[in-house]
Amino acid sequence: MSGNGSYQKNGGSYAAVPGDSNVANADNNTKSKWIKIGLAAAVLAAVGYFGYTSIGSHSTSTSPSALAAQSDDLSVTDDGSLKLFDKQNRYVLEDFDAKPTFSNFLPGVAGFFGKPVWSFYVNRGQGMASFGTQSKEYPILEFNAANKAYQVTPFIGFRSFVRGTRDLMGSSFETEPFSPATSRNLALENEDSTKLPKRIMYVGANEMEVQEFDTVNQLQVQAKYFVLPEEDFSSLVRRATYTNTGSTDLQLSILDGLAKMEPSGGMLDWSLKQMGRTLEGWMGVYHADDGLTMPFYKMSTEPGDSASVKIEKAGHYCLAFVETDGEDAAELLPIVFDTAKVFGQSTSLEHPAGLHASSVSDIVAGPQYGDAKTSSAFAAIESVTLKAGENITIATFYGKAEHVEEVPKIAKLVTQAGYVQSKFERARTLINELTAAVETNTANPLFNGVITQMFLDNSLRGGMPTILGNVDGDTNYDEDDSVKIFHAFSRIHGDLERDYNAFSIQPAYFSQGPGNYRDIAQNRRDDVTFLPKLGAYDVKMFLAYIQADGYEPLTVEAVAYMFEDQEETMALATKLTSDANSAEILKTILIGGAFRPGQLFELVDELQINITDTNEDFLNYVVAEAIDRPMAVYGSGYWADHWDYYLDLIEAYTAIYPDGVESLMFDTELRYFFSTATVKPRSDKYVLTYTFDGTSKHVLQLDSTYFDDDKVAEQEAFKDSSTGLIGIDANWQRTNEGQAFKSSPIAKLFLLGAIKFAMRDAYGMGIEYEGGRPGWNDAMNGLPGMVGSGMPETYEMYLTLEYVRDIVKQFKRPVVVPDELFKMITTVNGALDTLDASGYTDSEEMSFDVPEDLFNYWDIVAAARESYRNDVQYYFSGNETSIPAKTMVTMLDRWIAQTELGMERAMKMASTGDGDDGDTGIAPCYFSFDITKWKKNGGKNSVGLPTVNALAMTVGRFPLFLEGPVRYMKTIQDDKEKMKDMYQRVLTSGLRDEKLNMYFLSASLKGQSYDMGRMMAFSPGWLENQSIWTHMSFKYYLQLLRGQLYEEFFDEMRGGGMMPFMDPDVYGRSLMECSSFMASSAFPDPSMHGRGFLARLSGSTAEFMSMYKLMFLGPEPFFLNDSGDVEMKLVVALPEWLFEDEENAGTRDDDDNLTINFMLFGKIPVTYHKSVDGDLFGVNAKGYLIKMKDGSAVHVDGPSIPTDTAIAIRRVRSVESIDAYF
Repeated sequence: MSGNGSYQKNGGSYAAVPGDSNVANADNNTKSKWIKIGLAAAVLAAVGYFGYTSIGSHSTSTSPSALAAQSDDLSVTDDGSLKLFDKQNRYVLEDFDAKPTFSNFLPGVAGFFGKPVWSFYVNRGQGMASFGTQSKEYPILEFNAANKAYQVTPFIGFRSFVRGTRDLMGSSFETEPFSPATSRNLALENEDSTKLPKRIMYVGANEMEVQEFDTVNQLQVQAKYFVLPEEDFSSLVRRATYTNTGSTDLQLSILDGLAKMEPSGGMLDWSLKQMGRTLEGWMGVYHADDGLTMPFYKMSTEPGDSASVKIEKAGHYCLAFVETDGEDAAELLPIVFDTAKVFGQSTSLEHPAGLHASSVSDIVAGPQYGDAKTSSAFAAIESVTLKAGENITIATFYGKAEHVEEVPKIAKLVTQAGYVQSKFERARTLINELTAAVETNTANPLFNGVITQMFLDNSLRGGMPTILGNVDGDTNYDEDDSVKIFHAFSRIHGDLERDYNAFSIQPAYFSQGPGNYRDIAQNRRDDVTFLPKLGAYDVKMFLAYIQADGYEPLTVEAVAYMFEDQEETMALATKLTSDANSAEILKTILIGGAFRPGQLFELVDELQINITDTNEDFLNYVVAEAIDRPMAVYGSGYWADHWDYYLDLIEAYTAIYPDGVESLMFDTELRYFFSTATVKPRSDKYVLTYTFDGTSKHVLQLDSTYFDDDKVAEQEAFKDSSTGLIGIDANWQRTNEGQAFKSSPIAKLFLLGAIKFAMRDAYGMGIEYEGGRPGWNDAMNGLPGMVGSGMPETYEMYLTLEYVRDIVKQFKRPVVVPDELFKMITTVNGALDTLDASGYTDSEEMSFDVPEDLFNYWDIVAAARESYRNDVQYYFSGNETSIPAKTMVTMLDRWIAQTELGMERAMKMASTGDGDDGDTGIAPCYFSFDITKWKKNGGKNSVGLPTVNALAMTVGRFPLFLEGPVRYMKTIQDDKEKMKDMYQRVLTSGLRDEKLNMYFLSASLKGQSYDMGRMMAFSPGWLENQSIWTHMSFKYYLQLLRGQLYEEFFDEMRGGGMMPFMDPDVYGRSLMECSSFMASSAFPDPSMHGRGFLARLSGSTAEFMSMYKLMFLGPEPFFLNDSGDVEMKLVVALPEWLFEDEENAGTRDDDDNLTINFMLFGKIPVTYHKSVDGDLFGVNAKGYLIKMKDGSAVHVDGPSIPTDTAIAIRRVRSVESIDAYF
């Protein structure tokens, strides 16, 4: 390190090797060369405790806010405030620690060939509140729920303690940047803000930064955080920069790092919170060398009290150094890990009492102890002198290594010159590459940014679809077995506010984690829109998850790969390895069971297999030859809405591959998922119990499913004798002969529709919540107990039945179904015959008591459903019945007519609630059924309560819920007048929040029973009780766009209903990021109205991406012409203000036409040229210019692109660009 001081071992302590303190950066004079020089004891003794103290008169006249505005990345508005976004497109939050709290997270994306950490931050302290590996069970900085994180982050998180001296032996100060003691109080109008530091938070797509401008001490401090990309180890990287903003030399002594750092030692979250002091007995700090620069934090063993003891070898490391401009590697800084040396007896960690009584040099030179306590991780700068304008940046890496011997190797890599900056830049470009599929340039840069952020967050919840195997060809998943799809980066949406969810992000290549079924199904809706090579992958996977009983599992896991042929696998292993031993080991891995890419690479590394290709090529060769299998887990209970999202997936596929529908629906075979739970018949779950006040008895539907030990026994047949693991094929239902039973997608959709038709409630209105769980609104958790039903599922069933009928009618092909299902539908149709023969018709005034004829129909059909489920509980017989197309269409027409009758009844039955007398004309959402007559059947439930058979029922009604009209509008979206009417009714109903110009999730729930679910436990305006639930609101807005209510849609958008058009001061977080909900005007505290909670990873991102598709591509970009051939047309819904508005003149082509451009399929630049005035709502392009990569061009005069060119565009590879003219 020419011209720099470095730490060298000297007699058991660390002394400085003198460097040239006068050498400055020759380029820009912004980086200081740091050296060690001792601080005089007299100066140190004169300074008080760390808070915000200063001695001397060197403060500048420039205010902190003015100084902040001079930053290169910031822009200032006319009133002197900072603009909402900086030049890096990061959200700017002034005085972040004085604003209302919020939590957020870094994406946890380290690239396909990287190992991520998870990390959460808040707008308190230095931001970072918690981080670790895999899940909150493996923290490096302990996971705390948001309410606690807001309190403790400034104390247990990252801290900076600074001693400064200006003009040696002159004025001095001690300060802790970002200390809550020096936060501004924005409620004080007369506060002298010039004496308090200015603090700014920057929220980027893959980074977070906090910055403090301290004009009293003339010191600027900033800390940036990012997840280390594309390495075979995981790290959170922190770059803390200290800048001398004064006019004189500044000598600094610094401790910078974590106040509390947890060790590695198994699953710790529960233990940290329940037996934290005892747990410290296992803790220790070890070292990768004989110094202080590579501490290794780990338990001696994994804590426990069993006969099996596991020695802990893995540990957490902290590596810190000063970034330099030269070519030499940086020298590691000593780490202060002994918390007592820094904080002394200040166990609150409020101020560094230990450092106050000592100095950084003394602490580094003295003994430290890390046993039987939670330690710290502070990088130590004993002394550095910064000239005016100079800065010093401390880079620190926090991560996990499997063995202490790995730490020096990591240190050697990360200290290389330029390494940190290159990785920081790569973290930025990585996200740009992953979101390239929606790169969009309109006249509104904030809207462009929202598109990118929504796509990213949608991918984090649903997974980023990635092509593996045959990546170079132009065939898709359906055409080529060597094309494979893997969804990387997905995870369940657990975070500081969703503290109930157990998120998991594997620290492995192609990192991913499991997700909730409904989340994955919704957020993958438009995968094929952005990646046509995916084909029908998502449709096939989710339809395969349909079980014989009409339900689905709770959790979706990443696809796994497997091999079955020994000889072929050995040949492949030999081809991919350099020696016979490696080939044999690789063959054993591949043939040994299902694997994912991350697991494969871990085994290759652990078993030292010598591969002959790059990691990327190796993986593609392997998975190209492998069999792919979807993976899922039952979980708990059967949710009523999981199947609601299939038609969205099918419609998205059809919009790209209209020519593939027949083959997909009739010529594909899919398995049936086999869960270990069984739905009880009514006789076992209708339970007689006391009402909440104990004064009377009523019947509830309880414990609707049970864990079926006999199903578990069936799965035991697939246990591997060598590993003890259940094989992947155990998850798929078989015939009596042991073969996996399969049906076509159209047959599975019919099975689904038939079972749901047989699940209609006793009045034929809603679908019963008889599986123990409600639908989308899971806060209605009590509704299944109330024998409740939902209209949202009825509307989806109606659409499903229509789809099956229309497809069968179009292709005139029979549908082959299991014999067991045919038996059930025969009974259902017979019950309909009986109902028709009874002469029953609905009266004008609907009775709340269920009419006897309808009750009898319900009883027969429900019994048929239960009989069917009993028949297929463990096996299918394997026998099938082919239903002719004409028969199928006739039957479905009848079912659809019956469903329409039920929908009409529901509208008459209507809603009721506070201020709602049932005359709104808005589609209701829920009903309950009170069993008014019953007969004990001799059974008892698990706690001894008697079970009964229902003999009569009466209907219960609920207030309005937004989901009712949202789902209903899907059934009328082709009728613009009906759409307008329903929109106006909702707009003037109790679902409208007039203050916020948004829509409540529900109308007022005042007076409702607590039996309906946990939403009644919440204050109005909070969580699911009459709040603004962004996902359902976005579903509503999407329906406006689908129904071609363009003006209403964009009025709602720009009126504050969607990002980025909300009031930032009200919303309280980045305008590019969705919250799950906002506190509505129903909430008692008006200061909370409109604030966003539960950061990102919401289903609203899926709805937004569907809006994006409709705006820029139209509902059917590919369609079949009259001859049945594929053509392409672009029908847009783009308002004038996206081309130009009052703040942006937009861009123009050579003919002075306004233009917008975006990326089609992530590869093809598309430019829209607008030559007409006004909005482009539902407008076809009038011509196209398609440029090919071979230099040729296709000119199209007309609204549609002909077949050959349309197919070339869909295959992507040969097309250079598209220009469309309007």
